[in-house]
Amino acid sequence: MQVRTTGIPGLLVLTPRVFADQRGFFMETYSRKALAECGVACEFVQDNHALSRAAGVLRGLHFQAPPSAQAKLVRVSRGAVYDVAVDLRVGSPAYGTWHAETLTADNHAQMFIPAGCAHGYATLAPDTEFQYKVDAYYDPARDAGILWNDPDLGIPWPVDGPVLSDKDRVLPRLADFVSPFVFSAPAAPGPHQEECR
Repeated sequence: MQVRTTGIPGLLVLTPRVFADQRGFFMETYSRKALAECGVACEFVQDNHALSRAAGVLRGLHFQAPPSAQAKLVRVSRGAVYDVAVDLRVGSPAYGTWHAETLTADNHAQMFIPAGCAHGYATLAPDTEFQYKVDAYYDPARDAGILWNDPDLGIPWPVDGPVLSDKDRVLPRLADFVSPFVFSAPAAPGPHQEECR
């Protein structure tokens, strides 16, 4: 698995090794050992699977507040998304900044999103299936978010007139949000750190 760091501490882009032949392909989509070697020591407790029928569906920017904060490992199994994470951790050198990746069923790319980041995505193809692991159970009392089109963030979403939930239309702006998240530096990579850059 190739692992690339980003400008947000702890936010990683992972690309599994794909073994392909005339039958199709095989890949290992998750390895606790590989992630641990890159400083990620999550115990994932729940897998989620979302289907978006149309291109231009936008979900986000979501997070769960402590003590139910969630780290996520996200990927696309059909279609494509523009996937975004925003650092909300007070004291982080990247606080208030965002990182985006295009995740597709063909490029097999994944993102590991540390707890304390808001997350969202816009679908780029119809019938997109999005799958992700989380390290804390869903907690509706602590389910929250930041406005997807907050002008202070300036995220260049590649969709016009996105399909949104009523909830996502009225989330607060970052400037009106008091973050409950506190930054702590990610763990140092293990012995295979050259694979984690």
